[in-house]
Amino acid sequence: MQDTMRITTADGAFGAYVARPQAAPAPAIVVIHEVFGVNADMRQSCDELAAQGYLAICPDLFWRIEPGLSLTDRTEAERAKANELYAAFDLDAGVRDIAAAIGAARAMPGSNGRAGVVGYCLGGLLTYLSSARAVVDAAVAYYPGNADRHLQEAVGIAGPLMVHLAEEDEYIPSDARRQIVAALKGRAQVEVHTYPGCRHAFARHRGISYDARAAALANGRTDAFLARHLKAG
Repeated sequence: MQDTMRITTADGAFGAYVARPQAAPAPAIVVIHEVFGVNADMRQSCDELAAQGYLAICPDLFWRIEPGLSLTDRTEAERAKANELYAAFDLDAGVRDIAAAIGAARAMPGSNGRAGVVGYCLGGLLTYLSSARAVVDAAVAYYPGNADRHLQEAVGIAGPLMVHLAEEDEYIPSDARRQIVAALKGRAQVEVHTYPGCRHAFARHRGISYDARAAALANGRTDAFLARHLKAG
């Protein structure tokens, strides 16, 4: 079942897409969108998580700039708009909004109180930052752009984190990937997976760089990771 909700913070309120599982109570997962907003891709990701037994919500983190945006990567105009949003976005405010969304998700009817975060691109970076700053039961970051600029945050990671990196990522070059891997290496609660031959956003549904085989592998790893940390016990 799909729905929407409002999340209230000290700065104001913002909306979120909600996909509910058939059975409750269930663990909650906050899905963090890319630079394209809460679009069809993010809603599909939520629906897929709900089908796996999670209460999935995708908050509109662009609400301070331009709420309700739903873009794709298919046109130059949309990509240019997305780049403008990225440049204007306040990462620290975004992490605070995610913490508020996690709190709201834990308290929702149908939630069992456990909460994870899954994010893509900008959302992957925000997931990484949230895993270091917020209380998260499990976090999965897909191709977290600019994570190499925030490696000092790694010391704050207390819970389980999985990171997916594309080896041909045009937005996360090889030096940046090596720095990310090195910063996370040796942390027992962190898993890092790389995907040869893949470009940025290889798991984006219908995206221009979608790679079905790599997406299936990454998503399968994500599914097992989330089940282990959110459903076990």
